[in-house]
Amino acid sequence: MDHSSSFPRKRDSMRRPKRLMISGHSCVTVDPRRRGDDGGLAAVPQAGETGPDDSGFTLLELLVVLAILGLLASIAAPQVLRHLGGAKTDAARIQIQTLSTTLDLYKLQTGRYPAEQDGLAALVERPAGEAAWNGPYLKRRDAIADPWGRPYLYRQPGQHGAFDLYSLGADARDGGEGENQDVANW
Repeated sequence: MDHSSSFPRKRDSMRRPKRLMISGHSCVTVDPRRRGDDGGLAAVPQAGETGPDDSGFTLLELLVVLAILGLLASIAAPQVLRHLGGAKTDAARIQIQTLSTTLDLYKLQTGRYPAEQDGLAALVERPAGEAAWNGPYLKRRDAIADPWGRPYLYRQPGQHGAFDLYSLGADARDGGEGENQDVANW
């Protein structure tokens, strides 16, 4: 009886793929029948494995993503800038209301609105010769500047009321629309 077929030969077992273990962790399967580019043993991909790490993005994929982002930015940027301009106009309107209330408080304590030559600075620093001044009425001097960084214009007596308080908008000129519109207390 020939027993050679029932027992694998040592040589055959050396030729079958083997799973290599390092410190108890399975790493790769090596097939002695396959050789890599350098003539060494080649790793055999297992089920679910793709072989070499090809999980990165191609240049074309990156360019497509950048083109889409650029398109979205070109659509969204004008909308954001339009709302930003409107926000400055709204901020000026609110600041003028607050300053008007502060000027009313000044009048309540001193008996008159600040003179035109003293301007809104009278809300921050005591004007010369003002004995009844009980300020400062504003904590910061930059509170008398509009959102575009220019001082609010103050006229007393006003043409539209006891005083006129206004900003000429982004363009610093009379009239205008949108962000360039004048904002006033009348």
